[in-house]
Amino acid sequence: MNKTELVAAVAAKTALSKKDAEKALSAVLETVSETLAAGEKVQLVGFGTFETKERNERTAKNPRTGETVTVPASRVPAFKAGQALKTKVAK
Repeated sequence: MNKTELVAAVAAKTALSKKDAEKALSAVLETVSETLAAGEKVQLVGFGTFETKERNERTAKNPRTGETVTVPASRVPAFKAGQALKTKVAK
């Protein structure tokens, strides 16, 4: 499912117009992104938790040249599914 299909599904379930559903979805995604960028986590009970994780500096090998390169430390987004979501998907 892509964003357009998700907007259509949300519009159908909420009786909102597609334009309003797209605005709402964009606002939710932007808020989650901003919160993660600020180093905080977003917990949606029953669905899951969005958070950031620290990735340490590491060495890797360039597959084309075989050269060893250093990959700098970074912060990456992560999602951990909640129990209700896990149960629903498992059925």
